[in-house]
Amino acid sequence: MTTSDGTVGWGEPVVEGRAKTVRTAVEELMDNYLLDEDPSRIEHHWQRLYRGGFYRGGPILMSAISGIDQALWDIKAKRFDAPLYELLGGAARDRIRVYQWIGGDRPSDVGQAAVEKVDSGFTALKMNGTPEMRRVDSPAAVQAARDRLAEVRNAVGDDVDIGVDFHGRVSKPMAKRLVEALEPYEPTFIEEPVLPEHNDSLPEIAQHTTIPIATGERMYSRWDFKSLFEQGVADVIQPDLSHAGGITEVKKIASMAEAYDVAVTPHCPLGPIALASCIQVDACTPNTLIQEQSLNIHYNQTSDVLDYLADPTVFEYDDGYVSLPTEPGLGIDIDEDVVRERATQDVDWHNPVWRHDDGSVAEW
Repeated sequence: MTTSDGTVGWGEPVVEGRAKTVRTAVEELMDNYLLDEDPSRIEHHWQRLYRGGFYRGGPILMSAISGIDQALWDIKAKRFDAPLYELLGGAARDRIRVYQWIGGDRPSDVGQAAVEKVDSGFTALKMNGTPEMRRVDSPAAVQAARDRLAEVRNAVGDDVDIGVDFHGRVSKPMAKRLVEALEPYEPTFIEEPVLPEHNDSLPEIAQHTTIPIATGERMYSRWDFKSLFEQGVADVIQPDLSHAGGITEVKKIASMAEAYDVAVTPHCPLGPIALASCIQVDACTPNTLIQEQSLNIHYNQTSDVLDYLADPTVFEYDDGYVSLPTEPGLGIDIDEDVVRERATQDVDWHNPVWRHDDGSVAEW
């Protein structure tokens, strides 16, 4: 419902019952709130979608809001015939640095892969630090992680940045051991040393290292990030524009981070629409550090995520940077025929189920 001045008040639940997927959530939000509305009132619509239901936050609702929000910003910026970042204050930089993944989920052959990516122009890399680990694992497991990072550092030298992703696979006791073991090789950051459910353990982990700590890809709103900033131990946050409320919300999260001297590196292991949205926010956000991108990532080996762009050259990289887009809106156009064709194809992919030697389930 709305209050007397037209702002959003509390209403009935929106996403419940049959709304078990993001697609269903989008359909319900569109049907209940957005159809026939003025698309230019983006902040109002965001508040209405977030506050208009009994349930707030969480991955399904926030992912649905994220997709809608990105579309609304694209519409509005195209109405003004301007890149989206021009509506958010204008460019804060001339180009955006990006990094490339190496090594896969169970990292291997990282040294040669690192050399190949650096030779192709990248100046920053990211790798998984470990495969699955036991809650308290062996010295050999710690040594293997040390050896992998050492292999990459020795292959590319000290001028290349290397992010190390723990991917939430590591328990608190192992995180403390690993950050100390990896410290001599000076990674750019340690990402998700523990799952966000255990963010309260980050201060203890931080006492064991000077490596910057990064986290945030599984956090869904500024309220999730609030306590993280108050802890004062996160140096880099990684909100995902496709899951953390879209452009509207991530821009607010980034501004909060700036007040705490925290850098922003938007999470983006997804497709070109998500990357385009990230680049628009990066362009006008002064505390952006670098941008994750998923082109040629190990997750996307079965198809080219650029196939459904009318012009895929918008993401051509030069010396590890991507230029600011100049076209209106998100700066991309979708080949709808390709989208319709892909929508009819079965997607045969599921999260792998990894198990320890005793058969118990491991973090993948």
